[in-house]
Amino acid sequence: MEHDADSTPEAETDHSQHQTPAEPTVDHGAHAMPEGEDTPPEHDMTGALGAYPLSREASGTAWQPDASRHGGLHASAGEWMLMGHLALSAVYDWQQGPRGDEMGFVAGMAMGMARRELGNGTLQFRAMLSPDPLMGKRGYPLHLASGETADGVSPLVDRQHPHDLFMELSASYSLRLGGDASAFVYAGLPGEPAFGPPAFMHRMSILDSPEAPITHHWLDSTHITFGVVTAGVIAGDFKLEASRFNGREPDEHRYDIETGPLDSTAVRVAWNPTPHLSLQASWARLISPEQLAPDENSTRWSASAIYTRPVGEDGWWSTTLAWGRRSGDHEQFDAFALESAVGLGLWTMFGRAELTENNELLSSDGHHGPTFRVGKVSLGAIRDFEVAEQVRLGIGALYGRNFVPRTLEPLYAGDPAGAMAFVRLRIE
Repeated sequence: MEHDADSTPEAETDHSQHQTPAEPTVDHGAHAMPEGEDTPPEHDMTGALGAYPLSREASGTAWQPDASRHGGLHASAGEWMLMGHLALSAVYDWQQGPRGDEMGFVAGMAMGMARRELGNGTLQFRAMLSPDPLMGKRGYPLHLASGETADGVSPLVDRQHPHDLFMELSASYSLRLGGDASAFVYAGLPGEPAFGPPAFMHRMSILDSPEAPITHHWLDSTHITFGVVTAGVIAGDFKLEASRFNGREPDEHRYDIETGPLDSTAVRVAWNPTPHLSLQASWARLISPEQLAPDENSTRWSASAIYTRPVGEDGWWSTTLAWGRRSGDHEQFDAFALESAVGLGLWTMFGRAELTENNELLSSDGHHGPTFRVGKVSLGAIRDFEVAEQVRLGIGALYGRNFVPRTLEPLYAGDPAGAMAFVRLRIE
């Protein structure tokens, strides 16, 4: 579930006594987070998986700080609480140099959620759709990005793959165990296993940028997994969870529902020590993740810290620091990402710095090439305009600089630049 800068609650949360209400209260307005708040503000609802603020929940079963902003269109139907959200961006993308390109495309998501109390727990259904397949199988140009396949034959390099139409179709049920403890099960086709930080389009520190991170396939590429079952336990601010899932990355057919064996495993531990900080460490063993290299398995590690706090009367600041490692049969590759965003009223400024060890930049026919250490820095901003109640239109731009070793400079004409200009419609 995406959380952003449009709605926050008003009072303090008591984790030791907070229980999910039998009939959730629906809020149609926005609330400002008090400046300097040291305890988590109370949302109108607790989370679907436990007795904590709803703002803690991000993509899949991942956590973010309780101080994160939360928004959406709310309604109720009998015992069901409904929520919806839409964010669409029309983007013009330009990437410099002989391996670059320019292109216009539409990106974003539409999300819907339905939730109700059932027995001594909470049942939730969630769906998320993406317009990415409209951009074509080759995705959009993005220097130093790699992963998945363009056509089932060739690897996709210096381009970001489109996500499938169905980004999430999931169900979860949590059972209250007493006090602030709960147990839960989550299943998705597709869904997100218990690995890594929240997916990049859900992290407050960078969700306003339309540009995918080049660290995507180290940190959060499993957020669209066609077949996942996760079980976990929560005790206050701690969570331990494990997943069995289909380790194969989505193929080049972006409109279908894929199935496969639940042959891979992930384990994640999460801790929110304060309302402003969320920590996670995770491990995953993926069986045959790449379509073009079906005999290769992968072990992945991840650790991340997300810090979010209010700024002034209605502003906020969020920063994520993340590390990921991919290991094959004989090599391992590290990646680091630092991203931060500041929201000040209708203005949002964001930036990201990344470093990866990548052996796919010179790959062909599914065979990996030499390993290169490459980096990227991007900065951008967006100005929103309130065109109607709960409807915003934003105009934004970003500039990125890529850094490659000297042996790659002839292929990229030095350290190439890139830029994006975009218009975003947000309804929430």
